[in-house]
Amino acid sequence: MNIERISQPFIKKFPGDFSNNPMQRNTPKVLFSTIKPAGFDQPQLIAFNEPLSEEIGLGKFEEKDLDFLVGNNLPDNVQTYATAYAGHQFGNWAGQLGDGRAIIAGEITNASGKRTEIQWKGAGATPYSRHADGRAVLRSSVREYLMSEAMFHLGVPTTRALSLAFTGEDVVRDIMYNGNPQLEKGAVVIRTAESFLRFGHFELMSAQQEYKTLQDLLDYTIENYYPEITSSGIQKYKDFFENICTRTADLMVEWFRVGFVHGVMNTDNMSILGLTIDYGPYSMMDEYDLNFTPNTTDLPGRRYAFGKQGQISQWNLWQLANALHPLIKDEKFLENTLNRYGSYFWEAHDKMLCRKFGFDELRKDDEEFFINWQGLMQELELDHTLFFNELEKLTPGADLKDQFSNISYSFLNEEKLGKLKNFIESYESRLNSSTISRENSLQIMAQSNPKFILRNYLLYECIEEINNGQKEMLKKLTKALENPYEEIYPEFSTKRPSGYDDTAGCSTLSCSS
Repeated sequence: MNIERISQPFIKKFPGDFSNNPMQRNTPKVLFSTIKPAGFDQPQLIAFNEPLSEEIGLGKFEEKDLDFLVGNNLPDNVQTYATAYAGHQFGNWAGQLGDGRAIIAGEITNASGKRTEIQWKGAGATPYSRHADGRAVLRSSVREYLMSEAMFHLGVPTTRALSLAFTGEDVVRDIMYNGNPQLEKGAVVIRTAESFLRFGHFELMSAQQEYKTLQDLLDYTIENYYPEITSSGIQKYKDFFENICTRTADLMVEWFRVGFVHGVMNTDNMSILGLTIDYGPYSMMDEYDLNFTPNTTDLPGRRYAFGKQGQISQWNLWQLANALHPLIKDEKFLENTLNRYGSYFWEAHDKMLCRKFGFDELRKDDEEFFINWQGLMQELELDHTLFFNELEKLTPGADLKDQFSNISYSFLNEEKLGKLKNFIESYESRLNSSTISRENSLQIMAQSNPKFILRNYLLYECIEEINNGQKEMLKKLTKALENPYEEIYPEFSTKRPSGYDDTAGCSTLSCSS
């Protein structure tokens, strides 16, 4: 691997704490603190993403590179650091937060000039670890490694994963916060992104009234990650805000398309580039439920439930607007932009549903059709992904009970089957009025509806296998997630087995998951 090509332009540009002091503390007026990874004596490679490594310019993996994958014995050109940011957590201002489990190696530029940031997650404590050890366990690391790659191949904007390795040490965790701590195998994942900057970086500088640093950070962001913005002065900042609103709305629509529930949409978990970031208590949705949250910490309020993700993203953008107000200085512009967010999101959302159903274009009366569909899905507890797969197989006069019973998490009695029949008739009527052929309709559906999603129970089984020294499930899941619009393994294209309905770490997850 070309580790010698890694550099740290961020820490040359902004104020920071260069003490390498791991003591957890406030670090006012700085955007980062240099910190060394903990170091691990007996690392063991679990998985390495060679196509990604080649793409970003690191090249092929060699045995000697294992040390780098866990942060050991780093060369002199790699000056490691953790960034400081703030945020609103579950709607409340939390003050300074920062990279508590992430340590940044820097960034690398490939032959095409694309820059990629590289960071370890789980490599040790930082000043921002908030009374924690900065370590990560196997289960959370596997979940991040596989899910970020699954989202990438689904076509959803996301951070990515380069490697997964055992650290060789055990870590104590209380998975459900119920007073039952246990030793678990420690692991480190390397994740990559064009940038890991978050709403919270801007919130921190604004809250501390460090307006010069705030402006420098926004200029840096626009210059490096928003090449489409060519304006200057305050207009440049306005264009940026409109752009991040659009990117965020588009990301939410993609989450709805594939049935992804983030689980903890705090402002510090919102990417300034519109990426899916921080894979914690997430879940792909099994049975369709607008009120579903996989995060036990989000109960009973369900602030971050599936159906609220569009609304919450808008709320988070309001907080970003407040942070950027000292630079933009135009309340009416910010208010109008945020008010337009809702209409943009819902139009994009409904156009996305049109593609999932194979419709030609969005029509006025489609809104009522979609509302009826949502009600049907919830009442019949139909599997979100498998429902659309079955729609693609629909034939005139099909036995709906036979076709849809296997994708329902409840018993389809005669009343429910009657409602399903009525809906299918309305769907077929809408298709028959379409201006495109059934062949084109099916093509649109095939491009919009995955055949494979990385369900929690599959992750659970994979983690159990790796814990026991086996990798067969890992290999199969990796192949399946790289081809989500094909049915590579039919056994993965089924609803969640009932035996996993109440399994901790599978159907129920905590923020430590």
